[in-house]
This record gives sequence, structure tokens and C-alpha cells, in this order.
Amino acid sequence: MSAQAIIRRYKRIIDQLESGQYPSMDSIMDYIERIGLKASKRTIERDFEAIRNEFDVEIEYNQSKRGYFINKEKSLPIDSFLRLLELVETAHVFQESLHESKETLNYIDFEHEGNISGIEYLQELLQAIRNQQYIRFNHESYQSGKTRKYRVKPYLLKEFKGRWYVVGEVSGINEMRTFGIDRISSFELLTKTFEAKKDLNLKDRFRETVGLTYSVSELTKIVIAVKSTQIPYLKSLPLHHSQEILEEKDGETMVEYFLKPNYEFSQLLFMHMDRLRVVEPDWLVEDMKGMVERMRKMYTS
Repeated sequence: MSAQAIIRRYKRIIDQLESGQYPSMDSIMDYIERIGLKASKRTIERDFEAIRNEFDVEIEYNQSKRGYFINKEKSLPIDSFLRLLELVETAHVFQESLHESKETLNYIDFEHEGNISGIEYLQELLQAIRNQQYIRFNHESYQSGKTRKYRVKPYLLKEFKGRWYVVGEVSGINEMRTFGIDRISSFELLTKTFEAKKDLNLKDRFRETVGLTYSVSELTKIVIAVKSTQIPYLKSLPLHHSQEILEEKDGETMVEYFLKPNYEFSQLLFMHMDRLRVVEPDWLVEDMKGMVERMRKMYTS
């Protein structure tokens, strides 16, 4: 069986376990069979074991409910795992549709503005991270327009707004940097290895913010007031995973976040400034006022 089929089966198993219904083994097997991915009890048990060992998602059996569930207290955050499953599932949908009809692409409108150059390095970057191998490459800076050569200890691949980045420690300055792989050239996977730092927790750091910058501020409570008609949109597409929708008052709903604010988050708020206002902290209120004033001057000069 292909790796894609196995990942798709994982996705269906997780869907069942995330339903909160404590599915039995028989119901999971029936569900897998209904979608054309027939599997035996032993196969599902091996899937449980693989999901547990490879992705740190703890699947347990509840005796009183007579079914299985994910023990999230014992599991690592599964956001990245779910994202991987979604990508594989999406790819499968398109693959099956293309098999059925060459006209499928007439019915799909992809985003063409994104630059996906550099994805040819993804496999070697993953290998370097797994095996703790140094990498060397040239990287172009958007700010300066200059290209520099770097030797890096890679730690993490990061996706943001349809682009991929590699996060690693730059040799010589021992500083963590984030590099867009679309701006990488002359890539080399070196044979020299390094000992990875155990206490970096880069994924946790990125979860505390929006985008690519996590070291410019402290964890902060941010409250915004949103037109209540916009709440369904925020529920379907939260600005950050810490989002908590509070009380409604006078046609506005208070929404709270707990994160490390940065430029990307400010820009995200500013995109919706006609539908929300920042309530706290005071310094962010003043930042938003400053951005509005600068925009006003651009249109009145």
C-alpha cells in the first residue's frame, strides 16, 4: 500500500477519534471500509501504534465509554500532524479528479501569485534536520537586496502563507534565523553533523505568535472589539489559536488573544480595521492610531 494511502487512513482514524464519540474498533473499521480504505483490526492497531510512536499522539481506550479517544494531556500538540493529513487528503482529492478527467483543472482556480521556488530543497532540508547535518546556501535579503552565503544548523521547517522557511542557527554568530527557501540558491547538504540543542522548543515559540517573528515581545493579553456580524468569520478563521470570544455589548463582541505581538499580527489587525478596534493594551491602541494617521496623510497629501 502506498504511503499516501496510509496517511489518508491516519486522517480518517483521527477524524473519528476527534469526534468525541469514543468510537469502537468495529465502528472505526466500518468507517474506513465505507470510504474505500479497507483495513483489518490488526492494521488499525498498527496504525494506532504508529500514530502514537511517530507523532506522539496518545490513543487510549475508555472502559466506561467502550471506545477510543485521544488523550490530549499526554499528547504533543497535534496541529502540525493534522495539517500534514489535510495536505495529503487534498492532494488525493485532486489526484483522483485528474484521473477521472483531464478537464478537472478547468474547475479549479489556484493562487498563482505565490512563489513556490525552492521546494526542490524540502527533502534535503528534512534530511538535514533529521540527521543534524549542516547546510550551506546563498540567501537573498528582501530588505538589502544583497545575497550572502550562510552555513546553518537547521532545526525546523516552517510554513507561512503558502511559503516555506527553514529555521536554524547561523554558524559564526550562533543566532537563530529564518530563511525563505524561495530565496535560497547554491544549496549544499554537508556531511558534517552537529549536536542539536534540546531546549529550543521552536514550535512552541512560533505558536506564541503570528508569522515568523517570535523574539520581539513578551506574551501579552490583547483585547479587540469586533462588529458582532463578523464573529462567524473569526470563528471559522481565527487570527490566532489563542483566540477566545467573550461577551457582546452594544453590537460589538470582545475577543481576547494571548500571544507575543509582532509586525505580522499588527498587519493582520490593520487589514480588518474597518470592522474592529483594539481595546488593550494601550500601547497597541496607540500603534493602531499611528498607522491610521499615516494612511490618512498618504491620501490627503
